Amino acid sequence: MAWAILAVALAVLTVGADLLVRGAARLAAAWGISPLIVGLTIVACGTSAPELVVSLHSTLSGQPDVALGNVVGSNIFNVLAILGASALIVPLRVADQFVRFDVPVMIALTAATLVLALDGRIGRIEGAALSLGLVGYLARAVWMSRRSPAGTDEDLAVPGPPRGSVAWSCLSVAAGLTLLVLGSRWFVSAAVDLARDFGVSELTIGLTVVAAGTSLPEAAASALAALRGERDIAVGNVVGSNIFNLLGVLGLSAALSGGGVAVSEAALRFDLPVMLGVAVVCLPICWTGQVVARWEGGLLLAYYVIYTGVLLVAATDPGRIAGPATLWGVAALTALPLLFAAVHAFRSRR
Repeated sequence: MAWAILAVALAVLTVGADLLVRGAARLAAAWGISPLIVGLTIVACGTSAPELVVSLHSTLSGQPDVALGNVVGSNIFNVLAILGASALIVPLRVADQFVRFDVPVMIALTAATLVLALDGRIGRIEGAALSLGLVGYLARAVWMSRRSPAGTDEDLAVPGPPRGSVAWSCLSVAAGLTLLVLGSRWFVSAAVDLARDFGVSELTIGLTVVAAGTSLPEAAASALAALRGERDIAVGNVVGSNIFNLLGVLGLSAALSGGGVAVSEAALRFDLPVMLGVAVVCLPICWTGQVVARWEGGLLLAYYVIYTGVLLVAATDPGRIAGPATLWGVAALTALPLLFAAVHAFRSRR
């Protein structure tokens, strides 16, 4: 029965993502907003709705490991698996504004989250501060959309729909978001039941099954956006979703919980540093020629396979990922993509 629910959930997610991308692209053209801004805001917040629902429910139900693992695992999955797979489908163009502002913001927020978690808990005041940061980020995105409308950049512009179709575009976005939330909830519910049958810990469930399940909307939306030529939406959705996860999902979960969100020692020693390393890797990969090439997408996917393998080892022997050796391993895995990106950038400029 659980496998049947998984199949139905995947079908619902695919349909929802298609409706969301189509509607968002049309609204971008109709309202004179760059598709990059749409990807960073409407699509990113919409596809992150499952993470918000799951993390809030987990926190209020006394499962902080699932809530934290969902956010951390989703951010890692978004960059390594979704961005990597989208780049394998088609090389992704990266706007200059994106490299100069949005990716550095994601890195800074990831580092700030790690610092806030050093005491073993992200408290309510810290969560409220993160939530206010989301308001500021979205306000800046709207302000930037007014300064750089879609019509000023031929590469970003999408042929505008007839005036009467704006209402249908809004309806398409709303229907897509609804299907994405429903599909992700069904997927997570069935997947968690299957994972628990194998005796996997709540943190591991949050980092893998729940994170991947709630990130399926981002995966479907980014993949379809790449296939339809909306490459800015594909890239913006990934980074925008990560920012929303840290500010909105983790922030609201901590602010609304009585004692904030507890951070386990395992997450603090391994998963949070990996999330920071992944965010840092994203910058040079996007910077090289302002294109995420297919080979870079393959590199990101390989990175995710390695990370998942470490988690599987940790599920059977948690002590094997604790200690300084783990941090050196994370640093080594981070340095490899950075080195490849630097060599690629040097060769492209010769």
